[in-house]
Amino acid sequence: MDSNLVVRALSALAHESRLAIFRLLVVAGPDGMPAGEIAQQVGLSPSSLSFHLKDLSHADLVKPRQDGRFVIYTANFDAMTGLIGFLTENCCAGATCAASDVPDCCGDTP
Repeated sequence: MDSNLVVRALSALAHESRLAIFRLLVVAGPDGMPAGEIAQQVGLSPSSLSFHLKDLSHADLVKPRQDGRFVIYTANFDAMTGLIGFLTENCCAGATCAASDVPDCCGDTP
C-alpha cells in the first residue's frame, strides 16, 4: 500500500466523527447505508456529514454509489484490509503472533 494513502487514511480516521462514520459503515457491511441514515445514527447535520464523507472518500476508505435518489455509502473493505496489512506487515519480526490470527472480514472475497 502506498504510504501517502496510508497517511491520508490514518488522518481521516483521526477525527471522532469520521471514525464513528467508518465504524458504522463497517458494521453495515457490503450493503452500506444511505447518507440520511448515517447522519441520524451518528448525530450530524447533513452538511457536516457531507464534509466528513468527502474526507473518508478522498482517503479511499468509503465508496459512494447512487441508488435511485439516494446515495449509499459503504466501507472500502479492500482499503481497510490493506491499511491493517501495512500496519502489521513486519509484526513480531516475522515470528508467529496474534496479529496473524485476525479473522477475515465480510468484505473479503474467498
